[in-house]
Order: sequence, then C-alpha cells, then structure tokens
Amino acid sequence: MPQKTDVVLVGAGIMSATLGVLLRRLQPEWSITVLERLDAAAAESSDPWNNAGTGHSALCELNYTPQKADGTVDITKAVNVNEQFQVSRQFWSYAVENGILPAPREFINPIPHISFVHGGDDVKYLRARYDALAKHPLFAGMEYSEDEGEFGRRLPLMAAGRDYSDPVAINWFEGGTDVDFGALTRQLLAHLGKSGATIGFGQQVTNLTKQSNGDWRVAVKNVRTHERKTIDAKFVFVGAGGGALALLQRSGIAEAKGFGGFPVSGEFLRCTNESLIGLHQAKVYGKAAVGAPPMSVPHLDTRVIAGKPGLLFGPYAGWSPKFLKNGKITDLPLSVKPNNLLSMLGVGVTEMGLTKYLIGELMQSPEDRIGTLSQFVPEADIKDWELITAGQRVQVIRRKKGKGGVLEFGTAVVNAEDGSIAGLLGASPGASTAVPAMLDVLQKCFPADFQRWQPALKEMVPSLGTKLSGNPALFDEVWQWSSKTLELNREPVRSA
Repeated sequence: MPQKTDVVLVGAGIMSATLGVLLRRLQPEWSITVLERLDAAAAESSDPWNNAGTGHSALCELNYTPQKADGTVDITKAVNVNEQFQVSRQFWSYAVENGILPAPREFINPIPHISFVHGGDDVKYLRARYDALAKHPLFAGMEYSEDEGEFGRRLPLMAAGRDYSDPVAINWFEGGTDVDFGALTRQLLAHLGKSGATIGFGQQVTNLTKQSNGDWRVAVKNVRTHERKTIDAKFVFVGAGGGALALLQRSGIAEAKGFGGFPVSGEFLRCTNESLIGLHQAKVYGKAAVGAPPMSVPHLDTRVIAGKPGLLFGPYAGWSPKFLKNGKITDLPLSVKPNNLLSMLGVGVTEMGLTKYLIGELMQSPEDRIGTLSQFVPEADIKDWELITAGQRVQVIRRKKGKGGVLEFGTAVVNAEDGSIAGLLGASPGASTAVPAMLDVLQKCFPADFQRWQPALKEMVPSLGTKLSGNPALFDEVWQWSSKTLELNREPVRSA
C-alpha cells in the first residue's frame, strides 16, 4: 500500500527547505515528506563550494546592468533582483526571531560587494552605472572611485603589481553579504524535521503519476538497498536542481512540454595561500568577455564557510552531459523529447557564441586560467591556487515562436494548471531569491489559500506586496531590522 502525505518535496536543497518551512508555518497540520537522492542535505547546487555564495542583490554583478546603445545603463533587472533579495533577508530575519534559524553567523556574513573594470570604455560604463544606481533608494550609499590609492586601500591583493597606465575604476557597496547556502539549508531542514516532517536521504524519486483522485503517486527507490515504495501526495514540489526537468517531463504535465535544458559545469580556482586570503575582503565582479554568456562574469570572491574565510576566482566553464554533479552522462540525451526537439535544435542555431565560448574554455591550460586571474590579481602564482569543479547548472531552453527555442539565463517556476505540482528550472540568481521564488510557487499553486495566508505571510515578509523601491521609508525599516537580526552590523570574518 502506498504511504500517504500531504506534501512531497523532491530534493533537500535551499528551495525545498524554504518551501517546507513556509508551508509548516502556514499549515502546521499538513504532513510533509522530503526525499533526497544523496546522503546529505545541500550536496548539489546549494553546497557552499558549488556556488559563489553571493547574496545576489545586483550590487556588483554587472550583467544585471547592461549598457544601452545611447550609453545609458538599464538598471531594471538590478532593481528587480535587489527587491527579491530583500524578501529573502526579511524571511531569514523572521526565522531567526522565531527560532527557526538559531545561528545566523553560520550562514550569513557581511562582505563588501565591489564592481571592478579596467580600460577607458569600461571605466566610462562603470561611472554611468554608478550614476544610474546611486540615486535609487535600494542602492543609496553606493560609492565610486577611479583613484589608485583608494583601489589599493580596498583591494590590496588586486593592487599589488598593477600597471595603472590601464585605467581602473571600482564601484562598491559596504552592505553586501556572503551566504553559505549549505548551512542555511541545513538549519531550515533541521527545524522542519523537529516540527514533524519526514526527511529521507538516499531516496531517489523515479516517477510521478497523476491518480484519478487528483493525488500524485511518487515512485521512490532506496539507492543503497534498491527497495522500492510509493507515496501518494496531494502536492509535489520538484526542487531537484538539474534533475527537475526529467521529473517534470515524467509527470506528463502539459506545462513542462517544450522545455529543454543545457548543462554547463562551473570550475573555480580556490586559493590555498592563507596570507593571500587575508589580503582580500570583498566580492569583486568584473565584466564578462565579449561574446561570453551572462553566467560567465568573472569574480574574485571572499567566502566564509564553517566560520573560515576562503577565496575563489572564476567561473571557468566546463562541460558535461550530466544535469547534476552526481548525475549520469545520459541526462542530456534522455532529456530530448519529441515535444522539445525543436527547442533544442533552435538553441543549437541561435547560441553559436556560447558554443565557441565553451570550446575556448575547455581548451584552456592551467597557465591560461592563471592568465585570466591575473587581470584581477596581477601577481597571481599558479602554486597558490587549485582548480575545483563546482556544481552543474542547467540553463532553461524555452520555446519561442519563430526561433524554435532560446536559452534563458534565469529561473522559471513550472506548475500544472491545477496547482498540484510545481518545479523550479534554471540557475542564477537562484538560491539568493529562494524565498520570493517559493512565494511564487505558493501563489500559483494555492491561489485561494494564498489570500487567506496574507496576514501570516506579512509577518514573515513585512514588505510583501509592496515595491520597496517605491517606499524608501519601509525599505530603511526592513533593512535596519534585518541587518540587526542577521547580525550584519559587525566586522567581517577575517583570516587568523
């Protein structure tokens, strides 16, 4: 006989953990089951070494502020991403105050966010970006400099040995953060488990079948014993990272048809020299190379993992047909279906630039990678850095009339019309916007309940339904509150 539960959450990453806690607060009587294929929580995309850990709020990421033909800078996406991150900050603050997240220092730390460019044209661009953002309420306090002395004071590792005949500029915001999404996920899941949810590791979901009564029958295999079982659930969320597409396809819902996925591996250089790590206290983002995709924006990132600072540079793109770091080489070919074949073929035609970029990245030698790093760290020495492979990111391929399919560098919620199943596809900004993404799932899948839940949701996210960019007083209020509650009004963690 099938087991029964109200909610099945597939995957034990930040998305499922966030949705689970939201539902537990909103409907404490609902039974919740979390199923994870691996033996640990947050072991794929949410693992802290598998992402840059940037609390993506568009403070430094230049791909969110494109320059238009007339030289002005479009800040629309930057404002939208920042708005979303403020929602996450508020929910985390509520969770701290209510004992859901008992140790904010374990998952979030204050780290300045800095944009960096060199060369005359890019300096002009960064100045235009600063001029556009600094007057906006969400970016008040942002600063800018082209001064060599200021550059050296803020970024000593990047200043050493630099030839300033090539002009540089930086644009920074002191109130940035570094987020260990692995630690955050584990705290959320620990609370969920203590509140009565069933959390199963080594449990692989192999199929999803809609029953005549409207429930979903979830087929599950124990990856160690190979024992099989079924669970009937009223609602299923597929938060399985790169594995979400295959499960949504198997569910047979019409809304998943036409979607495809293109996997890209991320590789980083991780610093092994403690003295160098101590010289850099910032997340510094540059401009992507001409023709490179948005996800390739180079950055030199301070990370704080398990209370210890580290330093990453990347990403360098790798490639594998796997949809998960712990996936199978058959993931990509098996994802091609009759309903998404045209979408996949269309991307092959429209994304030749991405293909060339990936080929170039795959052909890089260790010396080539250090050469790229030297644009940030002029005195970079190969002996101080090791190459690590981070997680797989599956970029969404969506149907587009007249083009077959296009590649989208973002996230997309896919849900059945009746709201009984939903999944999340895509990558950046991903984890940083987990809370607004899961609120979107709730609104789409439980529209009537969502209205009833408004008072409780506003306790969790005081700005819910209000654009903070249009209400500076409310933004200042929730910013001060979340900064205090998340203990961000403190000195950043530094090397010993």
